[in-house]
Amino acid sequence: MTDVARATPTAAHDARGGDDDLGGLTDIAASEWPMDAWYAAAYDAEVGRRLTSFTVAGLPVVLYRTLDGTPVALADACWHRLVPLSMGRLCGDEVECGYHGIRYDAEGRCTHMPAQRTINPSAGVRAFPTVERHRFIWVWPGDPAKADPELVPDMHWNDDPLWAADGKVIEVDAGYQLILDNLMDLTHEEFIHTSSIGNDDLSTAEFDTVHDKAGRRVTVTRWMRGIEPPPLWRHLLKIKFPEYHGPVDRWQIIHYQAPATICIDVGVAIAGTGAPEGDRSQGVNGYVLNTMCPTGPKTARYLWAIARNFAIDKQRVTTELREGVGNVFFEDETMLNAQQRAIDDNPGYDFYNINIDAGGMWARRLIKDMIAEEKNPDVSAGGLT
Repeated sequence: MTDVARATPTAAHDARGGDDDLGGLTDIAASEWPMDAWYAAAYDAEVGRRLTSFTVAGLPVVLYRTLDGTPVALADACWHRLVPLSMGRLCGDEVECGYHGIRYDAEGRCTHMPAQRTINPSAGVRAFPTVERHRFIWVWPGDPAKADPELVPDMHWNDDPLWAADGKVIEVDAGYQLILDNLMDLTHEEFIHTSSIGNDDLSTAEFDTVHDKAGRRVTVTRWMRGIEPPPLWRHLLKIKFPEYHGPVDRWQIIHYQAPATICIDVGVAIAGTGAPEGDRSQGVNGYVLNTMCPTGPKTARYLWAIARNFAIDKQRVTTELREGVGNVFFEDETMLNAQQRAIDDNPGYDFYNINIDAGGMWARRLIKDMIAEEKNPDVSAGGLT
């Protein structure tokens, strides 16, 4: 089912809490996440020939690469005494516990017990389905029989040769759904990011929200025509069009893939040159790639990258853009951490929604549906409200 809604600044909801409308946000403190999903545990460069501990969907996981470079994810707890395997060492493609020397292969099977000749048939640790794609290491913490690699979120801009991309990791002291709220409503740029990407037209611009329950996707589209570009976009446009100093048409198209990935198509073009109709040749285009791995009810690992399809051979631009966007996200991190503390200090607080919250609320609805499906597999997402 796909629905489209157009929102304007005067069409705000003012209702509380009803499950049948998106006016209420009584579950803003929700901290649950679905388990049957791919989560980006790490950047590819973070995983190598050493044992590294991560937390994926609340589960301790140890990641490493076999001798041929294949990433492996095992439960970070020895079968014998639950000592973290990340405190051990690699022996070829196997993990040796640092406490009593018990070894496990890449499938989690125990292969060696130094203290005895026979191996207890129950000895083993959980191995998680793992996929390396788009420069991320994706781990499936749920039912391994459902771990279809085709369900890995599309973030191809991160390693597409026609795009230049770079990014970082943020350890956020806030629940992952609060990060989703932040990314699904970009009007906050007008107030938090005034020195970089914010402009006065964001909160008054019309936007469309499309939700696809079957495909577990939400898209929020916003165009701002004939505006003065904010500082960062003015700078980027000058790289391609150094002589232009006038107004621009700006776009933000937010693509959410449940449960925790958001790719944002962003850019500006010389005003009136056809960008809203599809001709972006007189502009500069980027993708802000975001994927969250919930580590606890109030913490998340936030992996992001900024990709562009102009000046892709200029490392200076890549570094400059990565650091500039990193500063923007630091401002978001500060706000999100403060928000989480305030929510913790006010349990049971009733929240209002306004129209700009529509995208985030549909994202939360899809997450809620995924969790409900896991608890009751006989109910399809399409049948939930």
